[in-house]
Amino acid sequence: MLNITNPSEARKIIRSGKYDLQTAGIAGKYVQGNVCILPSTYALDFASFCQKNPKPCPLIGFGSKGDPFLKDLGDIDIRTDVPRYRVWNKGSIVDEPKDILKYWNDDLVVFILGCSMSFELPLIEAGIEMQHIKNNTTVPMYKTNVDCIPAGQFSGKLVVSMRPLSVENTIKAIQISSRFPAVHGAPVHFGDPAQIGIKDIMKPEYGDPPKQIKNSDVPVFWACGVTPQSVVEKCKPDFCITHKPGCMLITDKLNSELAAIN
Repeated sequence: MLNITNPSEARKIIRSGKYDLQTAGIAGKYVQGNVCILPSTYALDFASFCQKNPKPCPLIGFGSKGDPFLKDLGDIDIRTDVPRYRVWNKGSIVDEPKDILKYWNDDLVVFILGCSMSFELPLIEAGIEMQHIKNNTTVPMYKTNVDCIPAGQFSGKLVVSMRPLSVENTIKAIQISSRFPAVHGAPVHFGDPAQIGIKDIMKPEYGDPPKQIKNSDVPVFWACGVTPQSVVEKCKPDFCITHKPGCMLITDKLNSELAAIN
């Protein structure tokens, strides 16, 4: 993991192609974003999907048609500033490049969605260990049996991220993450994974398996910004670009700016 606190410096290293791994814990005070890039013909329906599903898809930034720069979030070129991308063709992943310069065109619209990493630093500061950060792995993410609210051609199942916590820390985590509704907010579920359709908690669809879940641990699940990737896989738009799960866009916006109560 990059031991860097400055988001601009982190992006420079990523832009140069020298880092292409997960970004949890990098520039921890700053907002990281999930990425979804679509042809303009899909833009209104996807914006509506985000509006109807704010828990998994909290929209924190978007670009104009054909514009790869996100000045409201920093000195960002979306074509180069994500460690790894996924390029989708009709619901299938066809490439996982370090940059998307060859795929960019003037018809694309960029959406940036909030990420649970924004409340992880406050959790850590409260003494709650994040297993995936400690182990330098990507947080485990799972498809559930929970339906999102459809919009236009976009529909599908909710994806959640999971962190195993003690009972005491579960209560703290609910209180703390509730302060961040712009980045998924409070958990959507805790306890028995089967109640939301997860058959094997050691086999996530995205990210890395948890290293350990103690008998005394509570699996705590938050709505996840990888949900659009599950939706893209199901609904098969002609073309789409996302981030590779865990490889986020690091912005210049402070996490504290997204807290409902400072």
